[in-house]
Amino acid sequence: MPNVSPAGPPMAASPLTVAVLEIDAYASTLGWDQPARLFALVDTARLRVQEPGLAAQLGLDDAASTTASLTPVEQEELPAGTALDDFLGTIAWPDSVAGCAMTVERLMLPPSAEASVPEGLSDRQLTQWVAKHPDRQEVRMTVAVLRDGARESAVRLREKDSPTEVLTGAGLVPGLAEALAATFES
Repeated sequence: MPNVSPAGPPMAASPLTVAVLEIDAYASTLGWDQPARLFALVDTARLRVQEPGLAAQLGLDDAASTTASLTPVEQEELPAGTALDDFLGTIAWPDSVAGCAMTVERLMLPPSAEASVPEGLSDRQLTQWVAKHPDRQEVRMTVAVLRDGARESAVRLREKDSPTEVLTGAGLVPGLAEALAATFES
């Protein structure tokens, strides 16, 4: 059962969960078949004080305008043709960034299909095989990490594209969470 109510995030949701759901909702307004998107997560109160112009541009200049304690700030588009792992390996965040998040669309197979994966396929061949599999699912994954190690994820299936069907949990996409966490290591 999803951890999201039709009215928004759960009342006891952590700031990181709220930020992940906010990014997922934003990505859903853009439709499907979108490139990966990277976001810096900044402390909202700190942003208002240190960057009032940017806070105003983001609609955060009035303390009453938001209760979110983390503000996602979308970064420049990822370079075309660059592998995600290679791109993430080039990122170094300034100290003012509390965390980061990414949305990525992928094809996934249910666990029951794993036994039928042919052995010895290259990454490209495996991608093609999955794309043709009748049980494939298109998903949008939003994963966020904080400098302190906290993690959160949201997964939305294309066939159940509704805010009430978004699954959340810290360990849903561990590989991407690890890659994002590595962007904070010196």
